[in-house]
Amino acid sequence: MGGGSGGGGFGLGPNEVKNLEERVKATLQASAPSEKQNVFISFVEEDLNDVNLLRGQAKNEDSNLEFNDWSLREPFDSENAEYIKRGIRERIRQSSVTLVYVSEHTANSKWVDWEIRETLALGKGVIAVHKGDSPPSRLPEACYEFRIKLVPWKQKEIARAIKSAVIQPKKSS
Repeated sequence: MGGGSGGGGFGLGPNEVKNLEERVKATLQASAPSEKQNVFISFVEEDLNDVNLLRGQAKNEDSNLEFNDWSLREPFDSENAEYIKRGIRERIRQSSVTLVYVSEHTANSKWVDWEIRETLALGKGVIAVHKGDSPPSRLPEACYEFRIKLVPWKQKEIARAIKSAVIQPKKSS
């Protein structure tokens, strides 16, 4: 009346083991975290159409550009600057990188400059993207001060810049 050990009748053949291994790998890959970064887009209202185009490209399955957009869809309904800053700061905190869309309108924006500085203060990366062959003649002051990487609006270059701008958390010893 001894208790049995081992066996159990699983007798899987080599092909069945290989098939099981492939299914496990596929399941693990499907549940792996996405390579997408959470991105806050900083821009001025005059550039909303261009920014919406950029957002659309990031959603296109055939695009090299993939990110989760954490920027504001609608401006905060307030004239209270501290309230607005708290809301924007929380969005930046939830992001890995801030992408600053720079145009001829951006250099004079106190909000874009503040968003760049706030991103860096929160320990996040920043990149600046421009449309066309050459960048605008003037950029927000923080771009110069902190030597923000400026890249042309080309999907592969933006994707690389986002990936390289992600600041990895320091491991505790």
